[in-house]
Amino acid sequence: MAENNNEQKNFFKNLHTDQYKWNDFFLIPLIVTIVTMFVGQTGVLVISKILMKPIINDNNVDFLTIFQQYFTFLGVWIIALLYCYLTPKNRPVIKALTPFCKGNTVKYLLLGLLIGFAQNAFCIMVALLHKDIHIYFDSLNLLQVIPLFIVVFIQSSAEELLCRGFLYQRLRRGYKNPAIAVVGNALLFSLLHAANPGVSPLALLSIFFVGLLYSLMVYYCDSIWMPMAAHAAWNFTQNIIFGLPNSGNVSPVSIFKLDASTAMDSFAYNVGFGVEATIVAIALIIVSCIIVYLWGSKNNKKPTEIWN
Repeated sequence: MAENNNEQKNFFKNLHTDQYKWNDFFLIPLIVTIVTMFVGQTGVLVISKILMKPIINDNNVDFLTIFQQYFTFLGVWIIALLYCYLTPKNRPVIKALTPFCKGNTVKYLLLGLLIGFAQNAFCIMVALLHKDIHIYFDSLNLLQVIPLFIVVFIQSSAEELLCRGFLYQRLRRGYKNPAIAVVGNALLFSLLHAANPGVSPLALLSIFFVGLLYSLMVYYCDSIWMPMAAHAAWNFTQNIIFGLPNSGNVSPVSIFKLDASTAMDSFAYNVGFGVEATIVAIALIIVSCIIVYLWGSKNNKKPTEIWN
């Protein structure tokens, strides 16, 4: 019996870091992440509906609808930052959002934007060449497109703040093996999209690998700015530029429009979920994961330790 107890203690000692506390058990930060997402979005949704009611009309209803959909994630930023600031043990998470982490630079921010745009544009190009979709130019209204880019960035960066910021860093603090943080938050990232319109097992698998890629960016590039930018560029490209479903949601305002009547399911496009739920997207993201992993391993890249 004593020998079994010692083995159990050694197991947890090898699993957990010296900083591990009871509230580092993975379910605790997981629950905090989900609650923060729900409370933050709901709060801003209610307030924005009240504020928009006097100004909404037939001319701006489409723009304000999609604007509000993305803008609600501002509440996630507010609740997450307040929670981290008001709970001293979580304050180091705020440092991970600043240039305290050496990879949080304009260079990596711009690289993230380029990666997100290039990845999504590649997937769309394959779908177009395979004739799974047909798109046509609708309009270019910069007074709508620029504000939409800003709120798309708010939405994408809020998801990154919770998954690759808070949850990832809390798992890094509690567990010795970084794979737990890398894989764990990617799983949650996938599950957060489980209720989206048109979701499928292939879609959730694709989103899991996207979460894995963004986690590897944080780990090897020491930058949360990079995945924030990549995530925003991916969403903006497919939803606002090309008018395709973004995780199942179609924007009523976009530069190009999809001829939905001609869209077909294939290895490059999914009618219900867009290019994300495809073999092409999954293959591209896996290749991207391998590239980041090999680059980081070869150059012995390590993230800044924010918990010291």
